[in-house]
Amino acid sequence: MASSAEHSVDDIAILEELERKILWLATWTIHNANHVRPNADGLKVGGHQASSASMATIMTALYLKALRPQDRVAVKPHASPIFHAIQYLSGRQTREKLENFRAYKGAQSYPSRTKDIDDVDFSTGSVGLGVAQTLFASLVQDYLAAKGVGQGVEGKMIALVGDAEMDEGNIFEALLEGWKHGLRNTWWIVDYNRQSLDAVVREGLWERFESIFRSFGWDVVILKYGQLQQAAFEEPGGQALKRWIDTCPNPLYSALTFQGGKAWRKRLMDDIGDQGDVTVLIERRSDDELAALMGNLGGHDLPSLVEAFEAARTHDRPVCFIAYTIKGFGLPLAGHKDNHAGLMTPTQVEALRARHKVREGHEWDLFEGLATPPATLQAFLDAVPFRAGGTRRHQPPKIDVPATLDVPLQPAMSTQQGFGLLLNEIGKRDDLFARRVVTTSPDVTVSTNLGAWVNRRKLFAREELADTFKKERIPSTYNWEFAPSGQHMELGIAEMNLFTMLSALGLSHSLFGERLLPIGTLYDPFIERGLDALNYACYQDARFIIAATPSGVTLAPEGGAHQSIATPLIGMAQDGLASFEPAFVDELAVILRFAFEHVQAEDGGSVYLRLSTRTIEQPRRSMDAALAGDIVKGGYWLRRPGPNAQVVIAYSGALAPEAIEAVGLIAEDRRDVGLLAVTSADRLHGGWTQAQRAREAGDAGARAHVETLLDAVPPGCAIISAVDGHPATLGWLGSVHGHRARALGVEHFGQTGTIADLYRHFGIDAQGIVRAAQAMAPGRPIRHLRAVG
Repeated sequence: MASSAEHSVDDIAILEELERKILWLATWTIHNANHVRPNADGLKVGGHQASSASMATIMTALYLKALRPQDRVAVKPHASPIFHAIQYLSGRQTREKLENFRAYKGAQSYPSRTKDIDDVDFSTGSVGLGVAQTLFASLVQDYLAAKGVGQGVEGKMIALVGDAEMDEGNIFEALLEGWKHGLRNTWWIVDYNRQSLDAVVREGLWERFESIFRSFGWDVVILKYGQLQQAAFEEPGGQALKRWIDTCPNPLYSALTFQGGKAWRKRLMDDIGDQGDVTVLIERRSDDELAALMGNLGGHDLPSLVEAFEAARTHDRPVCFIAYTIKGFGLPLAGHKDNHAGLMTPTQVEALRARHKVREGHEWDLFEGLATPPATLQAFLDAVPFRAGGTRRHQPPKIDVPATLDVPLQPAMSTQQGFGLLLNEIGKRDDLFARRVVTTSPDVTVSTNLGAWVNRRKLFAREELADTFKKERIPSTYNWEFAPSGQHMELGIAEMNLFTMLSALGLSHSLFGERLLPIGTLYDPFIERGLDALNYACYQDARFIIAATPSGVTLAPEGGAHQSIATPLIGMAQDGLASFEPAFVDELAVILRFAFEHVQAEDGGSVYLRLSTRTIEQPRRSMDAALAGDIVKGGYWLRRPGPNAQVVIAYSGALAPEAIEAVGLIAEDRRDVGLLAVTSADRLHGGWTQAQRAREAGDAGARAHVETLLDAVPPGCAIISAVDGHPATLGWLGSVHGHRARALGVEHFGQTGTIADLYRHFGIDAQGIVRAAQAMAPGRPIRHLRAVG
């Protein structure tokens, strides 16, 4: 019987063969896209060629040896051809998709959870975000484990990171948050090829990386020398060679790699070849052998990688692997500083074909050109540990949501206050629904009205931590206790971290098999600070609720930096995000209940609540099913227009009092005035667009909610819209049925002042609405219109 060591040797030999096949498949995928079946627009995709090749060995060691089914990986964006090739070998990617790489419905340029059919754990593309995502996924795994739910065996959350990608600031924000929460089970593997898109990276960068990671409590494993180099260092003269390698500037190492064995020989002989033993070491190797030796960096040495990954699996500390590689390794453009956009010529591909022994017409054959029998290779692939667990995308059952969400209404209150009361009422419950709600906030927990919820459900930490003020008997409104049972994850002031955390929480059902109902709160003006991460989360189809408050210029005394203008448009434009801006708390209760359902629906998505700190009078009314349905669809008539209506006012959110007052001021002098409450410009507009497309596709009876609403508006009537945000939010309403329209809103940064000051300044107060009505619906002067001072 063969020993385990012999099995290991056999495994490495097979891995090396499969690595060559993976490199060929990735190269052919790109070549096929550019030369065999090029896009009609002539777009070249060479940017992937060199960047993906540098990762071939690392990813072979990971996917075919080191990974387990519970592990999750964020693949470096430009390594997608290598990833797709591995998935093709593993039976999780089709030839058709590879043949259409980067084409319509083909394999994606960057690995995508929502667009690719193969086993993508985390989408990547906007560099840095996939890296941070693994850190927050690890924290979510800890959250579930602390509550005794989840997949059971803890997995490693792994990011394959480009060294130039480490320039992204969100990575370092995430590192700090990970340290605060006691990060575990996270591997970041830095592809240290020392080349970025435009240049060769600065000298000594790895030392900075090592220092940063160690300071945050990570283990650092430096994979610099492969086994060929390590053996050479043991030869006479080997230490001199090692010193030369260690002091060789990055640009020179890259240039010599591109030039090949003869250039290596000349340079080494010129620099250190007169030292006897070193000369013998160099001269005993052919040019090809010398090039292989100097290219045998740790990131291209399978035995070194397999050993390092196996060692890291024995503990749960976070690990940063700094793997030295050569960009374009194994290809003729290896090492050249221009290789990021480089593309192999047909002649070069044919030479590579010959080297890999791939016959023409057999480019996609799984084991073409390999020496090991296909049955042996297939048996090896079938036994790969990563494939042992079956499907890795979970579909847990939906969590039942209460038929209504109760809230103690007061005569006057803000939607932010109502949100806090709604969460407090949920916190009183003892059911699965309440237990699966998890909140998070970037150091604005109290100021976004989550305090009562946290008092009831505690903050999350893997270990108990008492509230010192409570322990010392100091009176405080808030009970700040940390516990494994806690349901609020407190973050530092970094909106990128907030949205990346929400993304991880919102993928818990798919990644870990346990559904969570995540809610994040932040100040509405600062959505834009985390917009890239928000977009990334939605692109992954992560499911969560955002409560953003205060919105608009309602935080007037704080000045322009704390006032949001464009956020309603972000809510409308962001794919995968349903945006609402309720005026009243009973509307919010209906919308929040819908949100809990929507984040679980197969065709659902995430939800954005644009809330306000402005206290306004609350209506006393019964919430029947018809009204609740209209609120969720995006709007309802607070005052239905009459048949001779001359003016209709449409408003969103905190401008309800101004709109209501304006109707009263106008009504004596304009007939049948209507008042339209728009709870979601996003849902109204989206439904309208959908209905138009349906009619264009032949469904003549398709109707949108906004079309039905505006059927009540006579053709000659003018629509005045008002929103504490950009006027374009509602400016499209006139286009639905061809009405004349005037859109009021905020287009410029505000100043400090009272709400009344700023509303008057921007013309969105009651008088501003009346002035617009006077201009849009001429007639006798509106008697309550004051002259502009």
